[in-house]
Amino acid sequence: MATAAPDLLAGAPALGSGLGYRPPFRADLFANRARVDFLEIVADHYFDAPPERLKELDLLRAHFPLVAHGLDLSIGSAEGVDVAYLERLARLIDRIAPPWWSEHLCFTRAGGVEIGHLAALPHTREAVDVVARNVEQVRRRIRAPLILENVTTVVRVPGAEMDEPAFLTEVLARTGCGWLCDVANLYTNAVNHGVDLDATFERWPWDRLVQIHYAGGRWREGVLIDSHDAATSDAVWKLYDRIVARAPVKGAILERDERLPPFAQLLDEVARARATLREHRRWA
Repeated sequence: MATAAPDLLAGAPALGSGLGYRPPFRADLFANRARVDFLEIVADHYFDAPPERLKELDLLRAHFPLVAHGLDLSIGSAEGVDVAYLERLARLIDRIAPPWWSEHLCFTRAGGVEIGHLAALPHTREAVDVVARNVEQVRRRIRAPLILENVTTVVRVPGAEMDEPAFLTEVLARTGCGWLCDVANLYTNAVNHGVDLDATFERWPWDRLVQIHYAGGRWREGVLIDSHDAATSDAVWKLYDRIVARAPVKGAILERDERLPPFAQLLDEVARARATLREHRRWA
């Protein structure tokens, strides 16, 4: 049994309200440093990076607390995680020394084949075993606490032995990881699959919550997509407010990848998220 998440994260700082860093808004970011509490970097963007990119990373670290977010560890792969990828990730984590780092609860490769997207795991006990085994492999190389993020699914993976709240709860209990709750993903799955979030709300593992993601999405051919290319919707904000009131979250990150608006609009969202954190005394 892995070390419990509260033990690993007991001393982790409350970071506040921040942004997922994207190079196009670098100048605006530094002109508004006091309005962004911390940054989340995409770890993969700095693997084998040229010196100029690493200088940028060091500059960010000098001015902001940083956490790292991985894309392609494939923590749910039955064959285990890719050792070369893990080593690159570990070097990045060593360089920035974050209070925690995150990865998606999914798989991105199977049988040596790169899938090219974040594929949801079947909600089975075998999948829980696979993730637990892979987390142990990762921990032998990376000591910083790992938190896992819930992902979206367009279709339900067949063969489920439990629903998503039960599966996530079991994974976090077995691995000792914390939870990165992507509020937009929760809402998106609920809409697309007809899940009553009011009925299931108390079944999510709120005692494991460490960080939040929130973002905007859009409809495509009758399906709600977590596209990270629009302002956060009122429905996602309502769910965000409910979660922050319920759980001891240490930080919230706005994700925006495409169709970047004027930076002031991003700052407005960060400020709104911060106001809710302060209202519920999630950090001083």
